[in-house]
Amino acid sequence: MHHLGLLAWICLACAAFAGAILITYLVRRPPFDVRTKLSLFFGLAVFPALSGLSGTVAGIETTGEREFCGSCHVMQLHYRDSSDPKSQSLAARHARNPYFGDRNCYVCHADYGMFGFPVTKLNGMRHVYEYYIGGYRAMTLEQAIPKIHLYKPYDNNNCRQCHSGTLANWNRLPDHVSLKPELGKNQVSCVSAGC
Repeated sequence: MHHLGLLAWICLACAAFAGAILITYLVRRPPFDVRTKLSLFFGLAVFPALSGLSGTVAGIETTGEREFCGSCHVMQLHYRDSSDPKSQSLAARHARNPYFGDRNCYVCHADYGMFGFPVTKLNGMRHVYEYYIGGYRAMTLEQAIPKIHLYKPYDNNNCRQCHSGTLANWNRLPDHVSLKPELGKNQVSCVSAGC
C-alpha cells in the first residue's frame, strides 16, 4: 500500500463511498424518495464510474514502471541488470536517467507515433496473456529465456526520441556519423552489440 498514488487512493475512496451508500440503503431500507434516489445515483453510478476511471488510469500508469516489468520471473535478469547501479548495459544506463529512470523499460520499448500508446498497451496485454495462459509462468527462467523475443525488430525511432542525432556529442562519434543513413532506415540497430 505504500506505493499507491493519488489516483489509486481516489479509486479506493470512491469504491468505499459507493459501498457505504449501498450497504446503508440495504440495511435501512429508507423510503424511495428524491433523497434516496439521489443517494443511489451516486452509489450506483457516479462513485463506481469515478472508481473505475481512476483505477484504470492508475493501473495503466503502474504498468509503465520498471518494477512492474520485473514482477514476472521471466524478466528478472533484465530487471536486476537494469536496476544495478554498477551495470554498464544500455538498460542500466538508461535506468539512471533522471527523467525516466523508473520507467526505462516502458520509455525505451514503447511504440511512438499516433497509435503508439494503445499499441504498446495491447502488446503489454499480450505479455500478460503469454505469462498466465501461454505457459511462461510455469517455466523456469532457463526454459523461458530462449523463447522470449521482441514482437518486431527494435525500431531506432524509439532511441531517436531522445537521441536525435543533431547534438555535438552524438556527432562526435565516427560510427554515428558514418552510419547515420542506415540508422535512419533501421538497416543498423541502435541496440546491436557494441553500440
